[in-house]
Amino acid sequence: MSDLTNLTLANALDGLKAKSFSSREITEAFLGAMEKARVLNAYVVETPEKALAMAEASDERLAKGEGGKLEGAPLGIKDLYCTKGVRTTACSGILGEFTPTYESTVTQNLWDEGAVMLGKLNM
Repeated sequence: MSDLTNLTLANALDGLKAKSFSSREITEAFLGAMEKARVLNAYVVETPEKALAMAEASDERLAKGEGGKLEGAPLGIKDLYCTKGVRTTACSGILGEFTPTYESTVTQNLWDEGAVMLGKLNM
């Protein structure tokens, strides 16, 4: 199998639907790439446990022939968007350790379509 992190989003979604690989497999590939590239500080918050849990849930929905338009696709979320239970600071010290108790409309729509959150991206 080729490097799953080199697939386009369209190719990744096609592969997930065709069961060429699982959401867990592609999510683990991206988590590994994130670890190798940590020095770049692209992710200000990494959420591997959440990502793997979301990937497992996506795999279950895909196995039943269900799922949204982004089902199983791992994504990074800009630290601009509030994500329930995950520190969100817009990369600003003024927000400190702000952890929202609510989900932004943008991210809720992504989760409703089956996207998997890898973490929060630097601004």
